[in-house]
Amino acid sequence: MRNIRAVVRYFLFFVATFGLYSFWFVADFFIPNKIFWRQTIFEAWAKSFVVISRMKIEVIGRVPQAPFFLVSNHLSYTDVPALRAVLKGVFVAKGEIESWFLAGKIVRDMGAIFINRQNRRDIPRAGAKIIERLNNGEGVIVFPEGTSTIGEKVLPFNSSFLEFAAQINLPVSYAAISYRTPTGEPTAVESVCWWDEKSFGEHLWYLFQLKEYTAVINFGDEPIHNADRKILARELHQKISEKFVPVI
Repeated sequence: MRNIRAVVRYFLFFVATFGLYSFWFVADFFIPNKIFWRQTIFEAWAKSFVVISRMKIEVIGRVPQAPFFLVSNHLSYTDVPALRAVLKGVFVAKGEIESWFLAGKIVRDMGAIFINRQNRRDIPRAGAKIIERLNNGEGVIVFPEGTSTIGEKVLPFNSSFLEFAAQINLPVSYAAISYRTPTGEPTAVESVCWWDEKSFGEHLWYLFQLKEYTAVINFGDEPIHNADRKILARELHQKISEKFVPVI
């Protein structure tokens, strides 16, 4: 039964992903408001993933309204559809994703801002792109841990992700995300968090075998700002750690 469930969901996932992307690509030639159209398709894709994978979303706190700059911990690729289903925004992604076959182009066309973490000179360029998105009325979401984790704790934040925010004293919203699975299903550590050596395709197969799972998103009460990026990173890490529920 689990394998049949995974096959059906895999098929629906690819139909939804490439169907929506193709629709966006064709209609983009005719629709004048490119940002609105891109955000509409991105939101439709996120919500389709939520439905197909049988993700339930539990929201705690007040959801920020665009434009916003939001920081979150990072557990899996599922963080993207979970957050995008309740927020209107784009994501800051590691530069390696841009080179992924097909996926890299789709992610780029959906407004992602890529950053080369090994090249500090790329940070000002990414910061300028983030400011451009904010000025266009969009939200921007970043995962300053720099990698997805097993969900035991929140890893230290890379303060370079926050350099531009500190420079312009930008208020930074924050959220803690966690997952749980029902009794009788594999734990969220095993099936949702993407921390081991499985490829994306392999991990997605295991995720799609789940009957259902729940994403819990706990938003902070008030944005934080600080002109020192290292202090800002520590404050955000502390706030998110306080709200984070370890994955079991």
